[in-house]
Amino acid sequence: MTDRNNCLALDASDPLAALRDQFDLPDGVIYLDGNSLGARPKAALTRAQQVIAQEWGSDLIRSWNTAGWFDLPSRLGNRLAALIGAEADEVVVTDSTSINLFKALAAALQMQAANPATSARRVIVTERSNFPTDIYMAQGLTTWLDRGYTVKLVDRPEQLPAAIDAQTAVVMLTHVNYRTGYQLDMAALTAHIHAQGALAVWDLAHSAGAVPVDLNRAQADLAVGCTYKYLNGGPGAPAFIWIAKRHQAKFRHPLSGWWGHAAPFAMHSEFQPTAGARRALCGTQPIVSLALVECGLDVFAQTTMDQVRAKSLALTDLFIALVERRCGHHPLGLVTPREHARRGSQVSFTHPHGYAVMQALIARGVIGDYREPEIMRFGFTPLYTSYVDVWDAVEVLLQILDKQDYDLNAERDAVT
Repeated sequence: MTDRNNCLALDASDPLAALRDQFDLPDGVIYLDGNSLGARPKAALTRAQQVIAQEWGSDLIRSWNTAGWFDLPSRLGNRLAALIGAEADEVVVTDSTSINLFKALAAALQMQAANPATSARRVIVTERSNFPTDIYMAQGLTTWLDRGYTVKLVDRPEQLPAAIDAQTAVVMLTHVNYRTGYQLDMAALTAHIHAQGALAVWDLAHSAGAVPVDLNRAQADLAVGCTYKYLNGGPGAPAFIWIAKRHQAKFRHPLSGWWGHAAPFAMHSEFQPTAGARRALCGTQPIVSLALVECGLDVFAQTTMDQVRAKSLALTDLFIALVERRCGHHPLGLVTPREHARRGSQVSFTHPHGYAVMQALIARGVIGDYREPEIMRFGFTPLYTSYVDVWDAVEVLLQILDKQDYDLNAERDAVT
């Protein structure tokens, strides 16, 4: 039977254990919210100081060339590509996930409209449980286009195949559900989407850096994702967009800006998109926050996604087993799939007083988060989460539940 000493032994033999030292983790905190905001790589502070004091402070505008600022979105994209099954020059790091999703959806609809075989299609299919902003972006786009487009919301993953039909133009799906941790079968769904004549746009916000992703093998069309969760790029760090090479020449979006121009410094009055994924860029890039993304990618360069995934599954298996064994007499309900192929890198449990319990956990130094309805989310980031963290977190949870040491009058917090 697993005890704390067993967890310490697992940490001692963990091939990723040394990577934890590259993150600045506060004493007395068990951080299980990397699926919302990744921890800070220690190198980020030095990198920020370098960008601000030297590149900006001393070299000033020369740094667009001497420090490689202009090429940073592409260089970071090429480094990130290895984590999501992309090729060189298919990814750029830029803007927010929402803005990139808007570009991807607009481009996908335009490509379908330009194809005589699909030009009459007017439906975007997505899940009702998708992250709300994804749905909002699709609804906003279809409203402003005012060409009869609609958004079809599907209630359960098993209903997706039947919902995708001859009226579907684009299917927009999140690979790992933000609330439940349910992981869709990207390859199988993409094949079905294509068989119905639609295009597949994937949101990798809860996948990139958490689970192995192979966009090209799955034959996906477009994808977006963020860098501030499992990739540890920092709060509000720029997101990324992936454009399969076979679609790049046709990729158009309405947010055309000078950074996506074929000759940005010629200052032409007519827009001409550049080649490759850089055509997804809009305006001048946020260099300080872009630069910090590389610190997180530097850590990933020291391991493989197979190693990350193996530890993720081991951590989440352990957490599920310990919660059910030690806290099973309390009204907890597992929301996250037990099946490895259907699980991301988080575990979600329901409790009738989930919000209050989570606030009590946070007050005791175990930081997860809460999502309606009644869902407590625990994110496991293999680069810095240890096995003993899992044991100690469950121990605190048990104490809180056994003693009912939580405030039922706690007000809802805007973030956690």
